[in-house]
Amino acid sequence: MSTREEVSQRATEDGVEFVSLQFTDIVGIVKSVIIPISELDMALHSGQWFDGSSVEGFARIAESDMYLVPDPDTYALIPWSVDDSPTARLICDVYTPQGQPFEGDPRYLLKRVLKRAAEKGWTFNTGPEPEFFLFERDGDGRAVSRPYDQGSYFDLSTDRGVDVRKEMSKALAAFGIRVEASHHEVAPGQQEIDFQYTDALRAADNVVTFKTVLKEVARRKGLHATFMPKPIAGVNGSGMHVHQSITQNSEGKNLFADGQDRYGLSSLARHFIAGQLAHAGGMSAVLAPLVNSYKRLVPGYEAPVYISWGRINRSALIRVPQVTPERLDSTRLELRCPDPSCNPYLAFAVMLAAGLDGIEAGMEPPPISNEDLYNLDGYAREERGLRTLPGSLGEALEELKRDGLMRETLGDHLFDRYVEAKAIEWQEYSAHVSGWELDRYLRIY
Repeated sequence: MSTREEVSQRATEDGVEFVSLQFTDIVGIVKSVIIPISELDMALHSGQWFDGSSVEGFARIAESDMYLVPDPDTYALIPWSVDDSPTARLICDVYTPQGQPFEGDPRYLLKRVLKRAAEKGWTFNTGPEPEFFLFERDGDGRAVSRPYDQGSYFDLSTDRGVDVRKEMSKALAAFGIRVEASHHEVAPGQQEIDFQYTDALRAADNVVTFKTVLKEVARRKGLHATFMPKPIAGVNGSGMHVHQSITQNSEGKNLFADGQDRYGLSSLARHFIAGQLAHAGGMSAVLAPLVNSYKRLVPGYEAPVYISWGRINRSALIRVPQVTPERLDSTRLELRCPDPSCNPYLAFAVMLAAGLDGIEAGMEPPPISNEDLYNLDGYAREERGLRTLPGSLGEALEELKRDGLMRETLGDHLFDRYVEAKAIEWQEYSAHVSGWELDRYLRIY
C-alpha cells in the first residue's frame, strides 16, 4: 500500500509537472481535473473540490460541492506526457462536504459490496476480458466505420493490429497493468488484450485505465479504438467476459474449487452460480447498458442469450472453464453477458451481490447445459424452463426495476439516477427514425 508521502516523493523523482485526478460518472465515463504539482500535497491531504452538479447522475445544483480524495495506490506516470509536460494519474474517491463517501460514486459502491465479502473473510477476484475494434479515421481525423484490417481469430498474416497492440501493451505496463496475451479476435478489426487476474477493485480500476489508454494510443496511431458492443452488423460484437472466483483471505484458498466434484466446483460456487442466474435479468441493464448492447446479445455470434450454465459451452450465460486436477486453484466462473461499455465498478458490484445472494439463500442452479443451446427448438427450451436475457434496453430496465436486490445494492440515489439516464437513452432511441426504416418502408407505404 502506497502512502501519500511516497506518492509525493515519486512525483518529484518522475519530474511531474501536472497531476490528472480521475473518477467516473455513473455510466462509466472518465472525468478528470488537472492540478499543477504544487497542489498535489494539498489534494492528497485535504482533497480537491469540484462541482458535482455537472457530472452525470451525481448531485443537484443545491448540493453540488464535492471533493476528490486520490487513492495513492493508483499513482502512475502517463507515458505519452513525458516528453512535453510530465503528468501523473491518480484515481479518486468522491466525498461529500460532510466528509462522507458519496453514495453516487461507483467506486465507493463497489467498495461497499466488497466489504460484505470481506466481513466473511473473502476476497472477490475478477479477470475481465474487454474486446474492442480498431477503426480508421478520415482526412479530418474523424472516426469512420471502416475496420483497420480484415483479419479473423488468431490470424497472423492479415492482422494489421499486432504492432498497435504491442504499443498498447507497453503503455498499459507503464500504468502497472500486466498484460498476459494479445491477439486478433473473430471479426474484422476486432482485437483483444488480456491482463492479469486480480481483486475486483483493482480490476475495475484497470478496466477504466485500459479503455482510456487504448483510445489514446490508437489516436496517436491515426486510428480509433471503440468499445461499442456491436459496431458492425453481421459479425461478432465485443464482449467483456468476466472470470470470477472467491478466495479465503487467511489462506488464499480458492473457495470455488472442489477436486471431488464432477465439475471441480464447490457447493459455494454452485450457490454463487444460482444467485447470478436468478438475477441475470435484473443485472442486464448494468452489465449490458447500451441500446447497442442488445444487438450483440443475439443467437449465432458466441454471445449468450439463454440464462444457463455449462462446462465448455459458449452459448451458456455462465461457463466453467476446464482446469487440470493439478491447478484446482485456477477454478473460475466466466460470466459472458457483460460488454466493455459497462461501468466496471457497477458491474462487479451487482455481480458480487447476486452471487452472495445465492450463497446466503443456499440457492441451487438448474441442471447444467453442455449442448449448443442455439440449436434447441422452442419446445426443447420450454421443456427445460430456459429463460432468456432481456431483448432490449427497455426490457432490461423493466427487469432492473423489478429486482429488489439491484435497488438495495446500488442504493436509492445511484439506482434512481441510473434508471433515469438509461430511460432517456431508450426513449430517444425508440423515437428515432433510422436509415433502415427509411430504406425498408419509405418507397412501399
